[in-house]
Amino acid sequence: MENKAAVRFKLGKQSSMAPERDRDESDGKGKEEGEEIDGVRLMYLANEGDLDGIRELLDSGINVNFRDIDDRTALHIAACQGQADVVSLLLQRGANVESKDRWGSTPLADAIYYKNHDVIKLLEKHGAKLLGTFCIASWRGTQVAVKKLGDDVIADEDKVRAFRDELALFQKIRHPNVVQFLSAVTQSSPMMIVTEYLPKGDLRAFLKIKGALKPITAVRFALDIARGMNYLHENKPVPIIHRDLEPSNILRDDSGHLKVADFGVSKLLTVKEDKPLTSLETSYRYVAPEVFKNDDYDTKVDVFSFALILQEMIEGYPPFSTKQENEVPKAYASGNRPPFKASGKHYAHGLKELIEDCWNENPAKRPTFRQIITKLECIHISFGHKKHWKVRPLKCFQNLEAMLKKDHSSPSSCSCSSRSTGSI
Repeated sequence: MENKAAVRFKLGKQSSMAPERDRDESDGKGKEEGEEIDGVRLMYLANEGDLDGIRELLDSGINVNFRDIDDRTALHIAACQGQADVVSLLLQRGANVESKDRWGSTPLADAIYYKNHDVIKLLEKHGAKLLGTFCIASWRGTQVAVKKLGDDVIADEDKVRAFRDELALFQKIRHPNVVQFLSAVTQSSPMMIVTEYLPKGDLRAFLKIKGALKPITAVRFALDIARGMNYLHENKPVPIIHRDLEPSNILRDDSGHLKVADFGVSKLLTVKEDKPLTSLETSYRYVAPEVFKNDDYDTKVDVFSFALILQEMIEGYPPFSTKQENEVPKAYASGNRPPFKASGKHYAHGLKELIEDCWNENPAKRPTFRQIITKLECIHISFGHKKHWKVRPLKCFQNLEAMLKKDHSSPSSCSCSSRSTGSI
C-alpha cells in the first residue's frame, strides 16, 4: 500500500492541471503543523534537487511512490522543476512513471506544461505516454470529461490526423458499455474531445482500493468489458481496435457497471496497418507480444489485454507486478504469463481456461469477444448457482415434510432460517 500524508506539498511549481482555487488551499487535517513527514521530505528534496538526501531517504525504506493529499509524488515534483537527475534516480528506484495526481496529471504532463524538455525525453524513454490529458468541466449545465491534446501532439501532423480519426469513431459509438461522445473542439488550440463524465473513476483506482474481487463480481465486470469491446470489434464497415485496453481506460458508471473509454491510440482497422503501435503509446503490462515484435496484428490484441485485466481482478494486483514496466514485454515475448496465485475455486467453471485461451501465444487461437461473452455468461450462471443452491439442514426437510402432510401449506412456507446469503 502506498503511504499518503494528510498534508499538501506546496513548494515549487504545482500540478499542471490543478485549478487555481485549489493551489492555495491549506493543508489537510490529521497532522500537527510542523510535524516531520518523511514522505514530504522526499518531495522537498526532489524539489531542491538533493540527490544524496534522496538516496539516504530511499535507503531508509521510504516509499519512492509516496503520495501527498493531492496524490502527487516526488516524480511529479521533479518533473515540474525540471530536475532531470532526480527524475532519473527516482525511476531507477522504481518510481511509477504513469502515476496520476488528483487532477489526472502525470509527471510527463507536468514536464510538458513547464517545457522541461530533458525530463520529457527521459520520461518517454521509460515508457511514459501522453496522447492527451483529462479534466472535468461544465457543458450545458452538466459535468463532462474533457480530453485535451497538448501542444506537442498538435505539432505532429500524424497525431492530429489520429485525433480526427478518433472523432469519427466517437460519433459512431452508441453502447451502454462504451463511454459516450458528446462534442469536440477542432478549430482552435488545444483541440478537445468532450465525453460523459463518470465520477466513480476507473477500474485501476477501484482495484487499488478493493484488491481482489469475488469471482462472480470479476465475471460480471468482465462481461461489461467484453460487451463493449465486442461492439467495437463488430463495428461496420470495419472493426475498431482499441489497442490501449487497460484498467485505467475502463470507467465505472453510477450503477456500478463498466464502460470502455479512451480511444487515443485506436484506429479503424484496415487491410494493412500503416504504422505499428509504439511502446510509448500504451502501457507495457497489457499489450500483446505481437505488437512488440512488430508483427501484423488485429482485434486479438485487445483479447490478450482483456485476459490480463480479468486475471488482475481476481488476483488483486497488476500482471507481473514485481517486474519493472520495461521487463514485462520480454516476459510475454518469451511465452511467460502472470502466475495464477489465487485458489482454484476462484478460477472454477472454466474461468482459468478462458483466460489462458485469451492470452494464447497464437492470436488466431484466441477467441473473439462474442465467443468470450457466451463463455462468461455460462460461468456467471455457474458461480450464481453455487451461491444460491446450498444443502438445507435436515431439520428444514423434516419441517417441510410435516407441513406437506397437513396439506395446508406450500413448500415456500418452510420456516428454516438457513437461507442462501450469496449475493452478486
